[in-house]
Amino acid sequence: MLNPLRKQHVQVRNWVLPMLTDSLKNIKVVDFSHIVAGPVCAMVLGDLGADVIKVEPLGGELGRAIGPPWQQRQSVTSLSVNRNKRGIALDLKTEQGRRIALDLMRDADVVIESFRPGVMAKLGLGYNTIKSLNPDVVYCSISAYGQKGPLSERPGVDGIIQAVTGLMSMIGDPQSNPCKVPIPIADMVTAYLAAISIVASLHGVHHQGQGEHLDVSLYNCTMMLQHLSLSSFLATGQAPEKTGSAAPYAAPNEAFKTADGWIMVAAYHPARWAALCTLLDLPELIQDRRFIDNPSRVRNRSQLNQLLGQRFICTGTEDWLRQLEAQDILCAAVTSYHELMNTDQYRQSGVEVSLLHDETGVLRMPGFAINSHPDAPLKPPPSVGEHTAQILTALGYSEQQIAAFAAAGAIGLRLPLEAMA
Repeated sequence: MLNPLRKQHVQVRNWVLPMLTDSLKNIKVVDFSHIVAGPVCAMVLGDLGADVIKVEPLGGELGRAIGPPWQQRQSVTSLSVNRNKRGIALDLKTEQGRRIALDLMRDADVVIESFRPGVMAKLGLGYNTIKSLNPDVVYCSISAYGQKGPLSERPGVDGIIQAVTGLMSMIGDPQSNPCKVPIPIADMVTAYLAAISIVASLHGVHHQGQGEHLDVSLYNCTMMLQHLSLSSFLATGQAPEKTGSAAPYAAPNEAFKTADGWIMVAAYHPARWAALCTLLDLPELIQDRRFIDNPSRVRNRSQLNQLLGQRFICTGTEDWLRQLEAQDILCAAVTSYHELMNTDQYRQSGVEVSLLHDETGVLRMPGFAINSHPDAPLKPPPSVGEHTAQILTALGYSEQQIAAFAAAGAIGLRLPLEAMA
């Protein structure tokens, strides 16, 4: 039956997902991952044209329970990280479920899993087993701390990783308690680095004819994210200080309060620093020994900010933007999401995509906005077991076998068998 929201969808957004010309077309990905990091990695591969099969338990993977917010009782978090996938529901604790999983992986180009190290091996689905059946497979294991090491068996989520890698110690103002980056930044950077690694490994398979096991951890990826700050620490032995909105290596490069909001200003290059001093009617600061160059301004940031702040507070943000931009001084209003949605830059960026989900209606989310080839329609995230029958039929299982698997509790079905084609 046609969803009554379909017409509404066309009216709200009639966009398609920008694609890199189906770069991964004909690549088969079997995705056993859950929550955020693994699903985002698999979603990126799907955005690039891969056929991604999402494998989850009969009751759905853990990410489906994360909320609020909810959209028609569905987790927005889960919906936002699972587009461009087909879904199959398997009970991997049953022999039949594991046999089907092996059949899926037998001709897969990529396998992604995010269980604790050793879980897939205990199920008979680990890399060594799959390698013996499929030597070309790129098998990506995503975990908190990696497959080896003293913490390998310890569970971890984004906030825990932000804490243990030192990231949380740098966030916030100097007097604030430890702060977390509110977006799951450890999960997201891990997802993107995993996707890059998988694409590189597929390139290796193409040229060398042999797959590999990728060990991708949130811990290592979050350390890689902190490249500049960790490099500074390794060079000096000095722990980075909390600097709020400021860049620890440059000044002025931070947010200032205005008469009606906040503005971010980056004027640490010599010409821009001189232009800012002139604009703020503080020309004496140009030759002030405390602020004579960028290292001096960083050392004396507190005094500098007090002087600059007294000027910025006197005028509204929009007025400052006009004046600063006229002098080629880098600046931007500190913008809320509500304000962001109403900007021409956002509307013309192509970042936002929308699609129609049978159960939740129109979904809006950031898409894969690296390239602008609008040649592939979005596929909504699958419901639990939505494509189970379709996928099993393609593997060669009969309608009777599928019905028997369902009766035994080895698989989960959403669609009736007659709709599997």
